[in-house]
Amino acid sequence: MRIGIVGLGLMGGSMALALKHISFVTSIIGTDHNEEHQRIALQRGLVQAIVPFEQLKAECDVIFLSVPVDGVIALLEECTDLSGTDKTLIDLGSTKALIVDAIPPSIRENFIPAHPMTGTEQFGPNAALEGLYADKVVVLCDLEHSGHSQRDTALRIFRSIGMQVHTMGAAQHDRHAAFISHMPHVISYALANTVLAQEEKENILTLAAGGFRSMSRLAKSSPAMWEDIFRQNRENVLEAIELFETELHTIKQALQEKDYVALRKEMKEANKLYEIFS
Repeated sequence: MRIGIVGLGLMGGSMALALKHISFVTSIIGTDHNEEHQRIALQRGLVQAIVPFEQLKAECDVIFLSVPVDGVIALLEECTDLSGTDKTLIDLGSTKALIVDAIPPSIRENFIPAHPMTGTEQFGPNAALEGLYADKVVVLCDLEHSGHSQRDTALRIFRSIGMQVHTMGAAQHDRHAAFISHMPHVISYALANTVLAQEEKENILTLAAGGFRSMSRLAKSSPAMWEDIFRQNRENVLEAIELFETELHTIKQALQEKDYVALRKEMKEANKLYEIFS
């Protein structure tokens, strides 16, 4: 199986590292609009060659689109020549509904909308990690519209790199992702800005402990990438923020009214989350 990866940052680069250990993968080539990313990807051995997109399409059996959602949508229009082939297109975007709606009908069977629920706050090919995908969840959306061959190929690849496969509709995915993935980034950015507006640099360095560092870690994430995600999933993210504000107000009100019984009740309710994880 010949693999092509478009976009050689954290997700695409880590996918290349994972695929190198799969016996049925015979070659991995890539492309990236950023020349520095191309250089680093070759230097790190993430891919065997950097080629133009047209060449990558012609030579590869499976093509991963590991670029922001707007980029995926733009590339779809350049893939209509794959209609009628057995080639498999897999995107790794963080929102799915806009992508699914933009797939040209002629290549709908070729396409697998996927979202691996993994990542770090780092970006670029230097951020690519061995094992990023192992034991993580990947959500595949609207598979009933993908071809049998393409479904089988995607399942074989994701299971071979150690991922747990779940399926759901694209709209359903985007609402869930707003709460589980997107809102934590909103909160982290807001927390970082709140502290930066109040505290001197020296105080932050001296007093910031594990709790603050954990909560603010996501604020290191790429603003360009996350602006796209927030815009593309705007309505669901707004709903998530509004519901979070309601919960925050409940805790604020308990403190204002010195109702510590209510405050403890809220915290004990929150403890149930980790009963689910354990």
